[in-house]
Amino acid sequence: MTAAETITLRLNGEERRSPAGLSLEELLCHCGYEPRLVVVEFNGSILARRHWLGQPVQAGDVLEVVTIVGGGT
Repeated sequence: MTAAETITLRLNGEERRSPAGLSLEELLCHCGYEPRLVVVEFNGSILARRHWLGQPVQAGDVLEVVTIVGGGT
């Protein structure tokens, strides 16, 4: 695979293009997310954070990313 290759996946309901060969954690960073502050549903299942670096993202994958927001009174 060359660095110029891209894949198409679905992120939060929208089709997105991404460089090929990224892990889930790398994809999150590429898309501007702070991995420490999100929860990810990967192809229909919540994926534990410890698996993100070893989880390859491939064409057709479906991700839902929820940002954790702190606060309250």
